[in-house]
Amino acid sequence: MTASPATGRPVGPPPVPALPTPWSARVASAEQDSPLIHRWMAEPHVAAFWKQDWPLPRWRAEIARQVAGTHSLPCLVAHDGVDVAYVEVYRVMRDRLADYVTHDAHDLGVHLAIGERRRTGRGLGTALLAALAESLLEAEPGCARIVAEPDVGNGASLAAFRRAGFVPAGTVELPDKTAVVVTYERRSPR
Repeated sequence: MTASPATGRPVGPPPVPALPTPWSARVASAEQDSPLIHRWMAEPHVAAFWKQDWPLPRWRAEIARQVAGTHSLPCLVAHDGVDVAYVEVYRVMRDRLADYVTHDAHDLGVHLAIGERRRTGRGLGTALLAALAESLLEAEPGCARIVAEPDVGNGASLAAFRRAGFVPAGTVELPDKTAVVVTYERRSPR
């Protein structure tokens, strides 16, 4: 476990977001949830930007690896009891993004995919991103900001982040994409 430079205390894995009703989030299970995540990742609107249309065994291994580690936490998010999104909450300092953005030890990042195309374009992503950002800041008092890095070509995602209160902070060239870094800053003192 990595220690915080400011406090010397260990920085644990990302927290599970405690989302307000009608949302709920839970840690994904490698055995139970991999088939759904695998199906969602093969959906054209997700595959185009996530580029993780992997075989089911690889998704099982990926979910198990994330759950066992301290870098990222795979979650399924439900709306009114129906699973609608796959979310990865990650520690920026343990992510490849750490080389590109200013961050503190407790800062968190998010990756989000609305699984079914028919659920997109209705404001669901915007509402989820706003709830997710606030719940992560609540769960992690040392976190100053939530970051994300949507693909520069994903206009729908970029618009959802902006409507949810995230602010563009520049463009970065990652190995697999050109990304717009967006941040959601803590609005009140810690």
